[in-house]
Amino acid sequence: MIASLLKASRPISWINTAYPFAAGYLMATREVDATLVIGTLFFLVPYNLLMYGINDVFDYESDLANPRKGGVEGDVIRDRAQAAQVHRAILIACAVTVVPFMAWLLWVGDLWAGVTLVLVVFGVVAYSAPGLRFKEKPFLDSLTSALHFAGPLLYALVLADVSLASPQVWPVWVAFVLWGMASHAFGAVQDVQADRAGGIGSVATVIGARATVRVAVVLYVAAAGLLLLLPWPATIAAALPLAYAASTLRFWTITDASCEDANRGWRTFLWLNQPVGFVVTMLLIAQWNGWG
Repeated sequence: MIASLLKASRPISWINTAYPFAAGYLMATREVDATLVIGTLFFLVPYNLLMYGINDVFDYESDLANPRKGGVEGDVIRDRAQAAQVHRAILIACAVTVVPFMAWLLWVGDLWAGVTLVLVVFGVVAYSAPGLRFKEKPFLDSLTSALHFAGPLLYALVLADVSLASPQVWPVWVAFVLWGMASHAFGAVQDVQADRAGGIGSVATVIGARATVRVAVVLYVAAAGLLLLLPWPATIAAALPLAYAASTLRFWTITDASCEDANRGWRTFLWLNQPVGFVVTMLLIAQWNGWG
């Protein structure tokens, strides 16, 4: 059961949500305090268990028919009775782990920080939960998914009382949202046929695999353009979205029939996050020390 819960939380993606919060809060406050530690732990495990666990529970039937499920991209339990037990455990674990962290964070933050946190967590739930299912609402699906990852950064900045309209801040979080939308859209390309067969809507099922790839490339390039507005050496970050654009560009002429070929690009995306994260860390260190 513990192994199943771990798989449901997607350990490979833990850093993708904890890092934006930790980096944003630390760079804004320049101190290590209880809020940094507890917030980072929240966005490291409970937040990911909530995000991916709910998705596993309510996407079970479509996941069974999806050939790429069953590894780092999502565990699928073939035995339905066992799956039902695990799904109950996931929902219980989500409540047990998320509520205490959220209660503490709501207590230490002001009203706007609390509203931001609630909206970020609501987006995570609304993406997969029955009755909301933002993941099945084309275009809203990509925006909501982007906020899953940019949301922790936005929350950290609001919690630290940083103006989101600052000329050194807004290009970063807007570019992050565009990067997230591009990444979600491209990730949906590989599932076009599976989603259509399962009656699931997405940006890719509506506009098609080829158009979605091209939209993703444009969004990556737009994110790079925004980062050029930052002062040196932060402008170096403008090259990072272009790495994703170059990888996605390989599938410029993909068709709906060959959509599953995009899984190669998605696997590139997963490992590309590691060196890109390293460069971002180096840039943050440079900013911290006042270089440039």
